[in-house]
Amino acid sequence: MSQGQDQKPGDGIRSMRSTGVFRLINFELYTKPNKIIMGLGLTAIAGVFGYIAYMRYKYESLGYYVAVQENGSEKFIKKKSNWEK
Repeated sequence: MSQGQDQKPGDGIRSMRSTGVFRLINFELYTKPNKIIMGLGLTAIAGVFGYIAYMRYKYESLGYYVAVQENGSEKFIKKKSNWEK
């Protein structure tokens, strides 16, 4: 711990001596939490997961599946009901 600086509760590793390279690589240990950036990140992640769920729902509702043919190739085929055959 540094003897010359005033140490505050919650400083943790910020109050210890370290090299500039260590601070550059582990910058998240030295920055204080920013609630605005955290909110934007959570919104972005929620948007990405929502978009993936939406695309999966749309893909499944189209009714296609992957069929492997005799020669080993894959082909998308629309699902058919037994009543349509």
